[in-house]
Amino acid sequence: MGVMFGAFGAHALRNRLDPSQLAIWQTGVNYLFWHVLAALFAARWADSGGGRPALVAVALFLAGTLVFSGTLFALALGGPRWFGAITPLGGLALIAGWLALAVAAWRQK
Repeated sequence: MGVMFGAFGAHALRNRLDPSQLAIWQTGVNYLFWHVLAALFAARWADSGGGRPALVAVALFLAGTLVFSGTLFALALGGPRWFGAITPLGGLALIAGWLALAVAAWRQK
């Protein structure tokens, strides 16, 4: 998904969006890419002994990515400015995902 959205931004949107919109798009791509990888890692860890905190991390990473990157993509494409007020909720979910992953690591000691 990250590669697909990145390629779409680089090729299809390059001449349609201004530089600030492209920067917003790229931020969404970066967070999508890294947090989907984190979700895959957490899912694998949950399957091999990470327990419930790792599963919670997966859910938070996926929900946070959907909200954070999704609202950034919408804003870059000219969506309503009030989407910007929702974006931090996705960021909070991503932070909570990292905290849940830290709890999983701490409990596995």
